[in-house]
Amino acid sequence: MDIFDLLNKRKVELFKKSADIRKNVSKIIDDDSFVELNAFSFGKNEFYNEDETGLGVVTGFATIDGYPVYVVAQNGQVLNGGLSKANLDKICNCLKKAIETQTAVLYLLDTKGVQVGEGVAVLEGIAKVLALSNQLKEVAPQFALALGDVFGSFALFAANCDYVYCVNNSCISYASPAVAIASANMSITKDVLGGKDSKNGVNTFAVKAIEEVKDSIVKIFNVLPNYSGLNCECNDELNRSQLKLNTTKNAKLLIDAIYDKNTFVELNAKFADDVITGVGRIGGISTAVVLFNGEEKGVELDLNNVLKIKNFANYCYDNGFPLLTLINTVGIKQDALTATSPILAEISNMLYNLTALTRLSVVYGKAIGFGYTAFASREFGNSYTFAFADAKISLFDKTLGASTTFGTIDQDKLSELEQKYEDMQDAFNSAKLGCIDNIIEPQFVRQHIIMALQSII
Repeated sequence: MDIFDLLNKRKVELFKKSADIRKNVSKIIDDDSFVELNAFSFGKNEFYNEDETGLGVVTGFATIDGYPVYVVAQNGQVLNGGLSKANLDKICNCLKKAIETQTAVLYLLDTKGVQVGEGVAVLEGIAKVLALSNQLKEVAPQFALALGDVFGSFALFAANCDYVYCVNNSCISYASPAVAIASANMSITKDVLGGKDSKNGVNTFAVKAIEEVKDSIVKIFNVLPNYSGLNCECNDELNRSQLKLNTTKNAKLLIDAIYDKNTFVELNAKFADDVITGVGRIGGISTAVVLFNGEEKGVELDLNNVLKIKNFANYCYDNGFPLLTLINTVGIKQDALTATSPILAEISNMLYNLTALTRLSVVYGKAIGFGYTAFASREFGNSYTFAFADAKISLFDKTLGASTTFGTIDQDKLSELEQKYEDMQDAFNSAKLGCIDNIIEPQFVRQHIIMALQSII
């Protein structure tokens, strides 16, 4: 057979076997931008005694809204997306190029786990992919889209990515739903276990269609300091105010009042939703936020929200974001479940991560006890700490808090202390002590934050 005829024949076979996955890739990348890598890699599966056309994975280079990305797309039609040593080597080749060029990677994942018959060699291949993903984490963002089931070790791989998208009916879980449900002897849906309704902290976004992923990725690229610059021209009014903040305070109103229009992206919304984390631009400056969404009561710190803040602080450091903290917390939750969790060790890790960041904070609700120490104090990296005029800042919030702070005290003394600190909770007392840089009227919070950011970046 003529060499060119053989080439065309193999192309037809290759594209036929991977038509669906290529179509999904095309929904995210720019038109006619895909350049395939290692297209004619072939391997032999000894157990099934058949060639793997394209090794069950498509790799290449493309652009998304002009931003360069490498693409790794698992073909779930080849042995159920089963991982083999050969297709893991193909993924490794792509990741090495991404690391060398410090280029982002888009993964389309669809795998039930390793292929039967591969043996220990496939485990070594998984280790290499995970190690390269860790290296890439230091230099470029990783976007993962779960198209179907992502079980076994590649669930860990997905968890290592910066942004994870789950479409309808997809599931990311180390154990398959059948195994997980049987071992727990409970009824749980696939969506809750590791899909669009999961609160496992892996799924950054739930999307209804693949087309939504491109818009989200572009929005993220547009605020990443290493891609679009830390400071760019602001297309929103710098002195915009929000009078409603003087009487009403909620998460959406705060975000809308502070961030430039149409730039904010919330991350991991379903996990520990009493703390909101996200990125966007404020006066054209890329800025991350931790917002305590506790309404009148204030947020109590527990293991989940501490883990969320700790991991987010690490993300901010990797990507060069300054961090804005919008504080409304009454300190550590005081119950047996929290007390017996590893929360104290994780708080130490969280504080270590926060200290490494360029930070400013606004007490918009409460900063009580350790809530003040961890998030409003200058000792953990805050360059500026502002407070709303109606914020509450105090050593403790309740009689129980006084008991925790001062130990065993007579009941009548506790009541006396509670009344004393109730009278001292307004932010002006903290400002007199030099703990707060400025007391601000809520409606003008955007202007104060922009001026502070301009002075510290």
